[in-house]
Amino acid sequence: MEKQIIVVASGNKHKIEEIQTIMDRFGYRVVSRDEAGVPDFEIKEDGKTFEENSFKKANEIMKLCGQITIADDSGLEVDALGGAPGVYSARFAGEEADDAANNKKLTALLEGVPEEKRSARFVSVITLVFPNGKVISARGECPGHIITEARGKNGFGYDPHFVPDGFIKTFAELTLSEKNKISHRALALADLERKFNHVE
Repeated sequence: MEKQIIVVASGNKHKIEEIQTIMDRFGYRVVSRDEAGVPDFEIKEDGKTFEENSFKKANEIMKLCGQITIADDSGLEVDALGGAPGVYSARFAGEEADDAANNKKLTALLEGVPEEKRSARFVSVITLVFPNGKVISARGECPGHIITEARGKNGFGYDPHFVPDGFIKTFAELTLSEKNKISHRALALADLERKFNHVE
């Protein structure tokens, strides 16, 4: 019997592999939006929360392909900045900003803030949308704090400035396997697995 397909609203191979590992256990085959024949178009992420953006991405793709679709939205929340950059993490320093520009703005805003007041968390929200209208939403949070000097060459985004609780290394200094055990996305996928198992 052919496995039922779940379309990932992303072209990120690593993300697809992570999701496939979990969905394998439920007998689903995970494919990228490209493999599913979904046209290449940009979904405007104008939600005020990770949940809103994650649902919108999954729902827009599901309407086009008619298959179960999964999407995630993630970012960094810094307490001293009132939860910023939050849903604007990827474009914190502007629509065309790169990682370097975003990190420069982050560290500039935190200049003079003592380390104990630089608490932060990475957040990932993963949403699964079914053609019958059913929705499963899962959330993962990895708490830590921000350091002003960049450390490490692994990872991407704000990883060189984020030290997870219980560690002395930044996300960018951890190996991929170390990071994947504690990351916000790993925790969101674990939450998704629990919820998916429950509804099945």
